[in-house]
Amino acid sequence: MNVIKYISTVRQPRVKLEFLGVKWYSKYVPGEPAAPSVKEVYGPINKRMKKELSEIQSTLSVDRFIDLDRSIGNYFVDADGNIFLDTYMQIASMPLGYNHPALLNVYKDQSKLVAPPEMGYVNTQMCGSCSNEQAFKHVFIWYAKKRNGGRDFTKQELESSMHNKPPGCPHLSILSFWGAFHGRTTSSLSVTRSKPIHRLGFPLFGDWPAAKFPLYKYPLEENVRENKQIDSKSLEEVEDLIQSNEKKGWPVAGIILEPIQSEGGDNHASSEFMKNLQKICKKNSIALIMDEVQTGCGATGKMWCHEWFELPSPPEMMTYSKKMLAGGYYHTQEMLPDKGYRVFNTWMGDPARLFVLEVVLQTIKEQKLLENVQKVGNMTLKGLKDIVKEFPNVLHSPRGRGTLIAVSCKDDPTRTKILTSMKKKGIIGGSCGPVSIRLRPSLIFEEKHANIFLDKFRQAVGEL
Repeated sequence: MNVIKYISTVRQPRVKLEFLGVKWYSKYVPGEPAAPSVKEVYGPINKRMKKELSEIQSTLSVDRFIDLDRSIGNYFVDADGNIFLDTYMQIASMPLGYNHPALLNVYKDQSKLVAPPEMGYVNTQMCGSCSNEQAFKHVFIWYAKKRNGGRDFTKQELESSMHNKPPGCPHLSILSFWGAFHGRTTSSLSVTRSKPIHRLGFPLFGDWPAAKFPLYKYPLEENVRENKQIDSKSLEEVEDLIQSNEKKGWPVAGIILEPIQSEGGDNHASSEFMKNLQKICKKNSIALIMDEVQTGCGATGKMWCHEWFELPSPPEMMTYSKKMLAGGYYHTQEMLPDKGYRVFNTWMGDPARLFVLEVVLQTIKEQKLLENVQKVGNMTLKGLKDIVKEFPNVLHSPRGRGTLIAVSCKDDPTRTKILTSMKKKGIIGGSCGPVSIRLRPSLIFEEKHANIFLDKFRQAVGEL
């Protein structure tokens, strides 16, 4: 399925919506509608606008056009006036939904970001891909300093670097996991292993290794022994790859992974796996990079997903974007570069978006949205498990932390039918991995929204 791309740059006459005159209030956003309302999934205005846009750019990934003025809270309103309960939030990028009151007057003095525990240094970037890209450079600087004792560059290194050759441009690698998605710039794409279409036709780093991510059997409580064996096999492969890459002259400087693999299928790894992976990194003087682009900023019920793992020490680096409304990465003190301008860009993040982020973080705290995410997430996952029990021949493996939730279908055609049916019923959902459906709602997703989703989802599955 194509990624939904909401286009807001093309304006057209407003569509009158009946719910705007109704006094109906959400707990968090005044003026939310009470339920979805879809007259025609792809109405005439959406069709016309897509045709017009196709004359100046590719529309292969464009699903529909948003009316940003009318969309509110958890509800997405398209150009034809269809009202959708949005459980996907532009691929996990809208922390407070649409037109939250706190965001209508946000240009204040900026303040500190919410740093992960014991990671007091931040480097701001523009997006998730460039955050990972620059984080790799940061890791390579740190790795070289540890290997060469912090000495200055030699004449040979300086000259060879201008020819893209060692020793100035050394053969170093970043280890990732199969199923991972870390971005679309060259280095980030070299560690992305979710779909061939992302990588086809581009010259990438062929000696950067990938290990199998733990793919557990569900329910977890009934497969404890098997899942421990899955953890062990993955960790053994990681150690083997570190050794083999060292021997062939491409030593591993860093290991990057998502706390929950998102594009790859919402794959979860245990706290024990994460702790043992960190032990391997420490033993081999390798930096551990947590990619929290999708999982960060409260989506799992904690500010950062890796906090659930209770690691004995912080990862060396943690990248962010999406709900944080800007890109960047946090890191520990030992990762500080020894020279300026080696990790740099023109903007170093967009100040205007940091103003908005300040209000988002303040709202998360004041409205206790992390607690809301945990409460609603637990309720939604329980409801999803009940539906799986009702339709075991269609669905399996419900899983999640907070409202970052997924369930697997028996095959891809079944998933497509369910998502199509949900859209007709006014529910926007997302896909990931070979057969999974995932939720990425806002932090203000309430129990009543979850009940609407669960009801429509059950109807869609039942119609099969």
